[in-house]
Amino acid sequence: MSRLGKKSINIPDKTDVIIKDGVITVSGPHGTLTEKIHPKIDIKVNDGEINILPVESSIEANALWGTFASLVRNMVDGVNNLYEKKLSVEGVGFKVDMQGKDLIFALGFSHPVKVAVPEDLNVSTEKNVISISGISKHAVGQFAANIRALKKPEPYKGKGIRYVGENVRRKEGKKTA
Repeated sequence: MSRLGKKSINIPDKTDVIIKDGVITVSGPHGTLTEKIHPKIDIKVNDGEINILPVESSIEANALWGTFASLVRNMVDGVNNLYEKKLSVEGVGFKVDMQGKDLIFALGFSHPVKVAVPEDLNVSTEKNVISISGISKHAVGQFAANIRALKKPEPYKGKGIRYVGENVRRKEGKKTA
């Protein structure tokens, strides 16, 4: 039994939820999200609530029950309130700039690193802090993870790209005699 799946999801004002042909569509003030529904999951909308139930009793259906409960809850939250992640670029000579719809990084490589920003995300930079926001929690988190993977923070000096508020465990360098 899924604890998340058993809870019904409240639909806020100005939000529409439509289920048609095995696809759930959630529309709100910030945009529209769609997700294909797995055949082992049944989603019902009634009286301002979304109820999610497994079609059969199996391990896979129970796992998908909680997963789809989280996905639908994130969809409803995302179209009403934008998700946001912040990354900071730290290190001597490390910087980031916006050039049109692209991010240009100077990360100590012999060349600048250019990253295209997806259409559904809003990205802004200010003093080596990158703000990523959008309606899809998955898209925001994945783009932030892709940027962080360009230059992970190293443990000796802490240089690299990290989430704002992330604690990087520092190591002690070599001892000199």
